[in-house]
Amino acid sequence: MFFGEVALEAAEGAVLAHSEAVLGGRIRKGVVLGAGEIAALRAAGLDRVTVARMEAGDVGEDAAAARLAAALVPDPVAQGIRVGQAFTGRVNLNAVGPGIVEVDAAAIHRLNLIHPAITLATLAPWQRVSEGVLLGTVKIIAYGVAEAALAAACAAARGAIRVRPVVLRDAGLVLTDAPGLEPKLVAKGRRAMEGRLRALGMRLAGVETVPHDAGAIAAALGRLPGEMVLILTGTATSDLFDTAPQGVRLAGGEVFRFGMPVDPGNLLFHGRLGARPVIGLPGCARSPALNGADWVLERYACGLTVGDADIAAMGVGGLLKEIPLRPQLREPE
Repeated sequence: MFFGEVALEAAEGAVLAHSEAVLGGRIRKGVVLGAGEIAALRAAGLDRVTVARMEAGDVGEDAAAARLAAALVPDPVAQGIRVGQAFTGRVNLNAVGPGIVEVDAAAIHRLNLIHPAITLATLAPWQRVSEGVLLGTVKIIAYGVAEAALAAACAAARGAIRVRPVVLRDAGLVLTDAPGLEPKLVAKGRRAMEGRLRALGMRLAGVETVPHDAGAIAAALGRLPGEMVLILTGTATSDLFDTAPQGVRLAGGEVFRFGMPVDPGNLLFHGRLGARPVIGLPGCARSPALNGADWVLERYACGLTVGDADIAAMGVGGLLKEIPLRPQLREPE
């Protein structure tokens, strides 16, 4: 692609690189200059302008952006993505419904290394989205790019982004009473969890409030409806064999792990009861603020497994904003 200043008589058919003032208005950058634009520029006293001109083997910015977006999203329905129209070298990718974003980070790194003018920016992996949320944006920075570079970019990241949709419809919640726990905190926890489920398009199928006792928790789990089980205890879980994990075992379930490298959210455990995932929530889940429980809840809601490697990987970026209801702040004021 040629880019530079040319005489006005040589500019017809080229792309105007910088907006120019003319009598009665402006000619915007990006306009392909025709006879009318040339005449207006001459009447404004200009005899030279800066332009971009495609050469053999070049692809214009809008056509290039549209091609790259089509390569990234070859199956919009299966990938849960709405692909926008190309405009000024940009194509936006939006979610069609609730879920979490899955990206092939290595493929996107390869794409962004091919040519500085060919770019894709996305949300962070596994971020929760709702309908209409911008997931990524393709941007061709120059007015055109070489066909060979564009073809390489399309091949490097084909199908590299998708939305994992929510597949579970509802969840049940067990709350436990503990001496000294204020009723308003119990109610706050229920509201916070109901809000989290609502944001995912799920509903709270049932709530059981029981004493903080392994047998009582096990009995409640046996009665509780919902495709996922959530347990929010009145006192923090402190060990893999503490009251709530033991309640899951008494009910016939298994506990996979206690503890995660996300703060707030360290004191989470998770497991399974029959076909249903079980999450033992940390106390910070009473706040609607983001915490480690959100990341585990969202993955299970979208039908993903959550293994030790998944939770271990959450540690990078896992130091989250302080929340007011923590009983002990990370750093003294």
